[in-house]
Amino acid sequence: MKKSISIVILFVIFFSCQNNAQNNKSQDVSALEPVEVPLQDGLARAYFASGCFWCVEAIYESVKGVEEVINGYSGGHTKNPTYEASNTGITGHAESVEVIYDPEKVTFSQLLDVYFNSQNPAQVNGQGPDFGSQYRSIVFYQNEEQKQTALAKKEEYTKKFNVKIAAEIVPFQKFWKAEDYHQNYEKRNPNNPYIKNVSQKRVEQFKLSCPLLVKGTTKEVIDQINNAEN
Repeated sequence: MKKSISIVILFVIFFSCQNNAQNNKSQDVSALEPVEVPLQDGLARAYFASGCFWCVEAIYESVKGVEEVINGYSGGHTKNPTYEASNTGITGHAESVEVIYDPEKVTFSQLLDVYFNSQNPAQVNGQGPDFGSQYRSIVFYQNEEQKQTALAKKEEYTKKFNVKIAAEIVPFQKFWKAEDYHQNYEKRNPNNPYIKNVSQKRVEQFKLSCPLLVKGTTKEVIDQINNAEN
């Protein structure tokens, strides 16, 4: 009996230390200098976390000016994180996406509009049925301009939605690409129950909230929306 109690105590101490270490890591993040990713072939990269990356990938794949979206992990303190490791929460990483876009067609500010309009902005450490720090919402900024834009958008949507926005705004450091089976997940698994009941609903939420940013939106639709607003 004493041996069992000792084992339990050791486990409690171990996980307590792990959580303290993780909290200390996350507290240090805001003090780090952001890493800026240069343009490549005229394309820029932006990084976001907003719950399950399958959902966020599908959302940004639907945005005009976005060339590609890659699923991965960011915001943590370990190298080469895996899906299994990040899901424990111990690595500090959140499921994230790398959005590769043409800044001549869509701006970072507009990508933020997509971000805040495609989630439950008040939900802490999760989105929908997914809970845990690995599903927390984060806007990663690469320079001072992006930081100020993100802060302004957060304030704007705090007033618009009249809620406390849960998204963290932190300096970008490193993006780790997720395993191959996580890439293009919705396209490859359209009949998956999670995709049909969660992911596709988030995509529709974005399309209804930001119709002018939807890929393939016609001039006629844009004119109709503008006329309705006027």
